[in-house]
Amino acid sequence: MRFVKAAAIPVTLAALIALTGVALGRIYAGSLLPQLVAGAAIGSVGISVAIRRLPSWLVAPLSVVGMAAYTVLAVFVTARRAQLPGSLADVLTDAARNGIPRLLTAMIPVEPTPDTVLVPVVGAWLAGLAGAEIAHRAGRVLLGYAPAALLFAGTLYVVGPNAEAAVWPALAFASVAALGLAATGRTSATAAGELAAPVQAAIRVRVAAGAAAGLAVIVALAAAVGPVVAAQVATKPVDPRRYVEPPQVDSLDENPLIRISGWALAPDQRLFDLESQPGGDLRIRLAVLSDYDGITWRVGATYRNAGRILPTPTVAPGSQVDTVAQQITIADLAGQLLPAAATPTSVDGARVAYDPATGTLIRPEGLSAGLRYTVTSTRERPDGGLLTAADVPSGAAVARMLKVGDEVPERIQSLADQIADENGAPYQRAVAIEEFLATHYRVVADSPSGHAYPNLNFFLFGPSNGGGQKGTSEQFAASYALLARLMGLPTRVVVGFESATGTGPVRGGDALAWPEVLFEGVGWVPFDPMPKPNTTPRPVEEDFKPPTEDPTEPPTEAPVTDAPSESATPVASGGGSGGGLTGAMVAGGVTGLVVFLVGGAALVVLVMRRSLRRRRLERGPPAERIAGAWLEVNDALRLAGRPAGSHLDATEVAAHATVAAEGRRATRIRSAAPPLVDLAEAVNVATFAPFSTDEAQAERAGAQAVAYASELRARRSWWRRVLWSLHPGPLRWHRRR
Repeated sequence: MRFVKAAAIPVTLAALIALTGVALGRIYAGSLLPQLVAGAAIGSVGISVAIRRLPSWLVAPLSVVGMAAYTVLAVFVTARRAQLPGSLADVLTDAARNGIPRLLTAMIPVEPTPDTVLVPVVGAWLAGLAGAEIAHRAGRVLLGYAPAALLFAGTLYVVGPNAEAAVWPALAFASVAALGLAATGRTSATAAGELAAPVQAAIRVRVAAGAAAGLAVIVALAAAVGPVVAAQVATKPVDPRRYVEPPQVDSLDENPLIRISGWALAPDQRLFDLESQPGGDLRIRLAVLSDYDGITWRVGATYRNAGRILPTPTVAPGSQVDTVAQQITIADLAGQLLPAAATPTSVDGARVAYDPATGTLIRPEGLSAGLRYTVTSTRERPDGGLLTAADVPSGAAVARMLKVGDEVPERIQSLADQIADENGAPYQRAVAIEEFLATHYRVVADSPSGHAYPNLNFFLFGPSNGGGQKGTSEQFAASYALLARLMGLPTRVVVGFESATGTGPVRGGDALAWPEVLFEGVGWVPFDPMPKPNTTPRPVEEDFKPPTEDPTEPPTEAPVTDAPSESATPVASGGGSGGGLTGAMVAGGVTGLVVFLVGGAALVVLVMRRSLRRRRLERGPPAERIAGAWLEVNDALRLAGRPAGSHLDATEVAAHATVAAEGRRATRIRSAAPPLVDLAEAVNVATFAPFSTDEAQAERAGAQAVAYASELRARRSWWRRVLWSLHPGPLRWHRRR
C-alpha cells in the first residue's frame, strides 16, 4: 500500500504533463510531438524520484543536464525526420533563437521540427521538475500539480481557435488529478480503532457536514458568479498569433512585377536551374499579386512558417489534376520569393514560409546561390466546358480582387465599357480582353517599367511611333487585370517563368507575367494577352476611338537629344569673282558668329550646371543637401533616357536606378554602379524628419549621387557624354522645387 501511494505522485504528474502534449498535438502533424512531451515528462519526474535521497540543491543541476541531453535528442530526431540541412549545432542554435516566434507563426498543421518542438519539450521538462520537487519532496501534492496545470492552460492559449475544443483532454486532466489526490490522501489514525465508535461517528458527521457546506458554497458561487464570468468569455478564443509579426518581405519581393523589365534587358542571365517530372512545358510561379491601388501591384500576403508538408489545395469539380515534381537550384535569382509550380504541396531542402491564399512561398533568410530544394505541386487544369457558362463571384470575399485605385483614366474606363458592352458573359469578356491586347500591341524588351495609371494609359493609347502601344509582359498583364476589374471580373497578376521543356536553366528572358480570372465552380483560370510571334499589330484606332485629348507623352520616358540640332546655313552664290569674295567673307563671318554663340551658350550651360551641383550638394542645411543629391540622381536618370516615374517612392526609385544602370552593362564592361539604398533611406529621413539629419549624412549622400551619375555617364559613348555635360535640362527640370 505504501508503494502504491509513493508511486501515485510521479505517475500522476507524468500523466498530467503528457496530457498537455496531447492537447498541444491537436495543431501538429502526426504524433511525434505528444511522444516527445511524454518522454520529457517521464524523464524529468523520473530523475527527481531517482535522486530523491540526494540533497535538494543537487536535483535541479542534475535534472537540467538530463534536460539538455533529451533536448539534443529531440532536435536530432526532428531534424533528421524533416531532412533539414546543416550541422546539429547550427540547427540547435537556430531553434533556440527562433523557437517561440516560429511556433506562434507556424502554419497549421505544424510540422514537428527543431524550432517547433524545442519550447514544448523544455516547458514539459521544467514543469515535471518543479512539480516533482513540490509534490514528492515537500509533500504538498495539490500545490505540486500547479506547474502542470499552468502548462496545460498555456497550451490551450497557444492552440487558441486553431483546433476544436479540447473536451476530452481537459476531462482526462481533471480526472487524473482527482485520482492522484485520492490515491495519495492521508489515512487517519482513527481508522486503526484507536478511538471509540461514538467518537468516530461524530467525526464522520462533522466531515460530512463540512463537505456538504463546502459543496453548497461552491454551488452558490457558481450560480452567482458563473453567468458574469461566462458573459466575459468570447465565443472564439484569442489567437496569440496576432501578436507576433509573421515573416515579411522587402518592397521588391512585395512587388516583383517591376523586375520583369530588368530581366528582359538581361535575357541570358541564369536565374535558376530546373528539373521537373514529368517534363514538358511548365510555368514556374514566383508570386501572386492580388492588390492594386492604381500605382502598383502588390502581393499583400501573410506568410506563415511551414514545414515540408503544405495544406492540400481545394480542387474544383471536374478539373484534371496531376502532380509535378521539381528540383530547383538557385543561381542569380535574388530576394526571398521561392519559385515553384502551382500549387505547392510539399517542400524539401529549404525552410519556407507560405501564404495559402495565394500559394506564394518565401525563404525568410533569403535566397543564395547553390540553394537546392525539391517541390511537389498539384497542377490543376479546369474543365473548359464549364467556362462558357460560368459566373464570377462577388461580395466581400472577392472585394480585394476587384479593387482599383481612385481616378481611373477616362480612356481606360471607356475601353473597358466598350469591351463589356460588346460581350455579355464573364468568360466572353475575359477572352475579349485577351484578344484585344494580343491584336493591337507589341512586345518590346527594352520598354520602360511601370504599371501605374499613367504607364498603362500611355501603353494603351500612346502614339505607336512615340513609344506607345508596346511593352513587356508587365504592361500586358497589368492592363488585362485592370480592364477586367473594371468589368467586374475578379483578377490577379502572377509573376513567374516559363520553361518550354521543364528542364535546364531558366534565364531572364524566360520571365513572364500573366493575369488570372476567378470563376465560380472553376477556380483561377490563366489568360495569355501576349501577341503571337511574327504578327503585325492592328492600330488601336481601328477598334477604339479615345473620347478625350490626344495621347499623352510617355510617363517614364523623357526625350533625350541623341545628336545636336542642325540648322541650315545659307550658301551665297555670286556671278563674278568680286561677288564670290564678298560671299565668302559673309559666310565666314556668319559661321564665326554661330560658333561663338554656340560655344558661349555651351560654356554658360556648363558653368551653370556646375554651379547648380555645388549649390545642391554644398549649401544649406543637411536635409536640403540630401534632397539636392536626390535631384542629381533623378537628373542623371533623365539624361540617361531612363527617368523615374513621379509616382515612385524613394526606395522604388533606387531599385529603378539599379535596373537602369544594369541595362548598359552588356555593351560596356564596367564595374557595377554604386547602390542607392542608403541614399534612398537618407531621403526618407530628410523628408519626414529633416532635423534628424547631420553633416555626415549629407556628405555621404552627395558622394553617392556624384558616384552614381559619373558611372552612368561613363557608360555612354563619347559624344553622348559631351551632350550629357551640356544638356540644359537640369537647369529647368526642378525649377518648381
